[in-house]
Amino acid sequence: MTQNPTPIHEIVREHYAAQARSGSSCCGDTSSCCDSKNALYPVELLNNLPDDVASFSLGCGNPFVQAELKPGETVLDLGSGGGLDCFLAAKQVGESGRVIGVDMTPDMLERARLAASRLGFRNVEFRQGYLESLPVEAASVDVVISNCVINLSPDKPQVFREVFRTLRPGGRVAVSDIVTNGPLPEALQKDMEAWGACVAGALDVSEYTTGLSKAGFTDVKVQPKGDASELIEAAGLKGKIFSAAITARKPA
Repeated sequence: MTQNPTPIHEIVREHYAAQARSGSSCCGDTSSCCDSKNALYPVELLNNLPDDVASFSLGCGNPFVQAELKPGETVLDLGSGGGLDCFLAAKQVGESGRVIGVDMTPDMLERARLAASRLGFRNVEFRQGYLESLPVEAASVDVVISNCVINLSPDKPQVFREVFRTLRPGGRVAVSDIVTNGPLPEALQKDMEAWGACVAGALDVSEYTTGLSKAGFTDVKVQPKGDASELIEAAGLKGKIFSAAITARKPA
């Protein structure tokens, strides 16, 4: 774990702790970064999950389309929140697979662990930690997924290095995230509330691509999937911010 969390870590943690305590999905909040639940996942993917788990989505996309998870794989979810993506991954990798969720917010971890116990997921575990210093062994996972979380980190190059470290050779990345088309206004980048809302920390597409490449990844792709229209229009940034599906691979 990061020994000295930054003010950005603190504001983001409190923002999501409040979400966990209230039990409300950011998808019902027009100040958030995410789409509606139905827009994120097909109904069949949510089958057999209770409403309080299936509706608690804090993401901006569906990373499983690009992840193409296979039975027996080990999956790492960055910023696992209430655990929804971990549970969906666990269903796909099966009992022979394994899913590790990492989150820095104790309230989220408690919510996720209670849900895992209630639902009987034995192949899922949740660990407290920061994306910049993942509590995961080197070369121990096959796939890294994430859903609207990497943009919240104040040190994304370090996140990319950590992701590279944890992946096995030939491992892959499949994340959904908020990115920008050009730099954001400096005032917005310094707005702490905007950090919690998935805006202020968003990287330019070219920076995202370069950052992953510098960390050692190949086959880096950033594919737009839509925009955060309500949020963008409120901030006067139409055309500047959008959600994207991002994939990359660690060389074999």
